[in-house]
Amino acid sequence: MKYLLDTHIWLWSSMQSARLSSRVAQTLSDAQNDLWLSPVSVWELTILCRKGRFRVHPDLPTWVGRSVSELQLTEAPLTIEVALAVPSITFSHGDPADQFLAATAKVFDLTLITADDHLLTLPGIRVLANR
Repeated sequence: MKYLLDTHIWLWSSMQSARLSSRVAQTLSDAQNDLWLSPVSVWELTILCRKGRFRVHPDLPTWVGRSVSELQLTEAPLTIEVALAVPSITFSHGDPADQFLAATAKVFDLTLITADDHLLTLPGIRVLANR
């Protein structure tokens, strides 16, 4: 199966794996699954680092490169089709990152792995809950 990691799932899988449910941890470790990461998640990480809410070592580009390699992540393209899919999804909040992640999952037929209650109930998006 193909899975898109929500930003927090990506960060937890790299740095705080104890926060992952056993089902999500098993899914991430199954070599038969394709794991995808959106550039939107990297953008969110840059914001967290700039605000001092998250630290990576030795630097952001190196850490992201290692994480992508270690987790064998496929980059999910941020395309015009993804942007045009955003209005087709009904959101209960205005977080643009969540909107792009959900649209990416929809366009590329990915299951979104998340613990975000706002995303768990979206119609038309397959999710794997970190519960």
